Amino acid sequence: MELKRVVVTGLGAITPLGNDVPTTWAAAVAGKSGAGPITHFDASKFKTQFACEVKNFNAAEHIDRKKLRQLDLYAQYALVAARQAVADSKLEEAPNLDRNRVGVIVAAGIGGLHTFEEEAGYYAINEANGPKYNPFFIPKMIADIASGHVSMEYSFHGPNFGVVSACASSNNAIIDAFNLIRLGKADAFVTGGAEAAIYPAGVGGFNSMHALSTRNDSPETASRPFSKSRDGFVMGEGSAILILEELEHAKARGAKIYAEVVGGGMSADAYHLTATHPEGLGAKLSMQAALDDANMKPEDIDYINVHGTSTPVGDVSEIKAIVDLFGDAAYKLNISSTKSMTGHLLGATGAMEALFSVKAIEEGIIPPTINHEEGDDDENIDYSLNFTFNKAQKREVRAALSNAFGFGGHNATVIVKRYEE
Repeated sequence: MELKRVVVTGLGAITPLGNDVPTTWAAAVAGKSGAGPITHFDASKFKTQFACEVKNFNAAEHIDRKKLRQLDLYAQYALVAARQAVADSKLEEAPNLDRNRVGVIVAAGIGGLHTFEEEAGYYAINEANGPKYNPFFIPKMIADIASGHVSMEYSFHGPNFGVVSACASSNNAIIDAFNLIRLGKADAFVTGGAEAAIYPAGVGGFNSMHALSTRNDSPETASRPFSKSRDGFVMGEGSAILILEELEHAKARGAKIYAEVVGGGMSADAYHLTATHPEGLGAKLSMQAALDDANMKPEDIDYINVHGTSTPVGDVSEIKAIVDLFGDAAYKLNISSTKSMTGHLLGATGAMEALFSVKAIEEGIIPPTINHEEGDDDENIDYSLNFTFNKAQKREVRAALSNAFGFGGHNATVIVKRYEE
């Protein structure tokens, strides 16, 4: 069976850097940080009092009041980003569009955390009078519901589900959509991820694990991957959505093609609940699987958007994996962690970074790893690699590899390349 080719024909984003793709991309290229004091709740008693929040987002401007009652914030982000991506792709304008062959896979690592907090708190207050819950509690909270809302918005009747693999979730969503299209099971997918966990349970939970930066005096410089003084990740939120489409379907309707998806790899660390394998075993396996799937060699990759969360252990293991797998080719490519600007979007992070990888190919620009001041003493971080520190670099990008790793040892890698006939 000959596999079909899959291309990217639409992009949408609601992020800490901007509420659309052009604004987000321009801020990333300029090296701007999306971090600031938390406004979603009073964080004054928390160890971490800052995050990369979405700004100036008024859901009522986009979603009618009745429907808004049914949507947790993470699903609001997903729906608006999906609208942007569908509009960008002009998919709905396709003549004789078969909606039975358009699917939706939108991932979330956590889902409706705020809704859960609100309902659990309400029950505790009203326990004496018996339980009383909002009828939308469950359908607002569950991590698959964003996909359901997007499919209902457009009457897309193709495969429809969510993916949960912690911070690898939206890379897994992209890989699933990619595989279903190239196997001929669908013509197009709306895919990506969404997350909105900057609330007491999210911040407090990650604080208890010592996972978050506590640089409260300087939020905008707190996410500093590969720097000696890094002390944890900065939580982000938002959504990134891509339209993936079978090549001939896209060409037949004259769609703009941003890039081609050519490979996806997955693996497990099988090591620890939250820590990455110290030798980068799972990361290496995932990247190798993606290269094999794409029938590519390490030297074919020009840019790696690393997982690079700014944690002491994770940054080291990923770089070790890259050097081990890529060998001499590792020193000829650009590496950057855009989490230094967006923060860590958890279940949405893979899609956000896949989007950045697509834009790097389109624009010939590598977004930077900001906030670098001093190299780590750890010998496994080789600073002769090009980390694209502090300033974007112009470069022709033929192919880009994007990593996403999650608690539970989940690893997922996506490869996109410049589209050629």
